[in-house]
Amino acid sequence: MASVQNQVSSGSDGDLRYAAFDEKKRKRMISNRESARRSRMKKQQHVDKLIAEMSELQSQNKVVMQKINEATDRFVGVSSENNVLRAQLSELTDRLYSLNSVLHMVEEVSGLAMDIPQLPDTLMEPWQLPCPAQPITTSANMFNF
Repeated sequence: MASVQNQVSSGSDGDLRYAAFDEKKRKRMISNRESARRSRMKKQQHVDKLIAEMSELQSQNKVVMQKINEATDRFVGVSSENNVLRAQLSELTDRLYSLNSVLHMVEEVSGLAMDIPQLPDTLMEPWQLPCPAQPITTSANMFNF
């Protein structure tokens, strides 16, 4: 009878150990699930934060691209206007040289002394402008985009 009692008591000790082990396992599983849930939440928050940052950077990129496009449009406009002005300068310079040559011919034929100034080549020597320099006026918000 002692051996039967010994087996029963050891069986109940085994059941208690198994129950304690099972309880630890259950607690560990719950803890792991909670940890995984927190990890997923952190990951989702990080992804949301990155998406918001990406959206902000995309909007900033659009603003910068608009400014670049506006500056490019201005540059193209000013460049084409500059080309027109250069063509006009060339045409007017040629006309002035022609008029000066006519005056030289008139001077030679008539014998009258005329004061015909020599024209500097403004494209080769821009510091020798044929007319006085005009002041350039600007405003404080001229370059605001």
